[in-house]
Amino acid sequence: MARAHVFILDSFGIGGAPDAAAYGDAGADTYGHIRAACAKGDGDRAGVRQGPLHTPNMLALGLGHAHALAAGAPLPAAVPSGFFAAAAERSRGKDTPSGHWEIAGLPVPFKWTFFPREEPAFPAALLNAICNAAGVPGSLCNTHGSGTDVIARFGEEHMLSGKPIFYTSSDSVFQIAAHEDSFGLKRLYDLCETAFALTAPMKVGRVIARPFTGTDSASFRRTANRRDFAIPPPEPTLLDRLVAAGRAVHAVGKIGDIFAHRGITRLTKASGNMALFDAALAAMGSAAEGDMTFTNFVDFDMEYGHRRDVPGYAAALEAFDSRLPEALARLQNDDLLILTADHGCDPTWPGTDHTREMVPVFGKAPGQDGTDAGRRASFADIGATIAQHLGIAPGPHGMPLFAPPPLPSSTHA
Repeated sequence: MARAHVFILDSFGIGGAPDAAAYGDAGADTYGHIRAACAKGDGDRAGVRQGPLHTPNMLALGLGHAHALAAGAPLPAAVPSGFFAAAAERSRGKDTPSGHWEIAGLPVPFKWTFFPREEPAFPAALLNAICNAAGVPGSLCNTHGSGTDVIARFGEEHMLSGKPIFYTSSDSVFQIAAHEDSFGLKRLYDLCETAFALTAPMKVGRVIARPFTGTDSASFRRTANRRDFAIPPPEPTLLDRLVAAGRAVHAVGKIGDIFAHRGITRLTKASGNMALFDAALAAMGSAAEGDMTFTNFVDFDMEYGHRRDVPGYAAALEAFDSRLPEALARLQNDDLLILTADHGCDPTWPGTDHTREMVPVFGKAPGQDGTDAGRRASFADIGATIAQHLGIAPGPHGMPLFAPPPLPSSTHA
């Protein structure tokens, strides 16, 4: 029996989404624009990186071929050592839950609620309902913002007033920052549960607790006690079906939060892409036959995409690529390894939002070296491929990347 391993390079789009114009993203291309910027020297930063983008291991597997598919360009001449495809998203939106759920075989059937960029971002009636139900004296911020920035701006006032910091981002999220000591961690979690009960019917994807410590704006630091309260998928996903079939799903990073901890057998948290890579390797080592490991590498999106940091994103890709041989070395003969993404976040694009793009789908599968799996109409084809590989019943969405094996001759009459 085989195993399956999925690495999500969070936000690593490759352009070419057929409906990008509807999202204001026609021409966005996270990978292509990073590579072009590095070639021109715009990806250089002293002490971080210099020169052309160097990702030889991903290119050898088929990343460049996937990018060419998305662009409708001729494929590179070299035959890759793995399979490759480019997938478009069917779900409406360009957010984290939609991308991950669709990868797990469930295109999102509804539209998430996103809060406007105008200030205040949240309607007064919602804020009053949350504050009254939770017994807090009001709130601060109430706008789009970076977590570190809003804590620096409002943290001292929060500690003096007892008012929590409410903010949002380009995702469908309601985030609440509060001091672990002066406000209290349990009180923050209770407040988030209250907010979740009021925002979930609005189809707001997640309420996120963002605790921090420190004594002033110069010393405030977010802690590892983040907690997400998320809407669960409305139908069984690949993860649910695997667990129901007696298989284990080893989730690394924020995968558990994205799926509301449903369909998860074992969860490992880590901070930073390299620590996440260590945890992914450990999960691969402990996965039994028939199991799946599922890792999200969040720094590409959180640290570099949203912050429009081309050199940082490029350096993170190069660091990830340098460790890819470690994952390849842990593959067993019948294993499937898929590298993909959940959306784009082009660091050269205006604003700080995600970008609607196709995503690469490439990696290793038994007997599929050099396989061109083409342009795919849905991320759900990834979930269908994993289900086929692990020998469980197919879900209602998606088609496997590879043709099914021929029927035994005795069935042909």
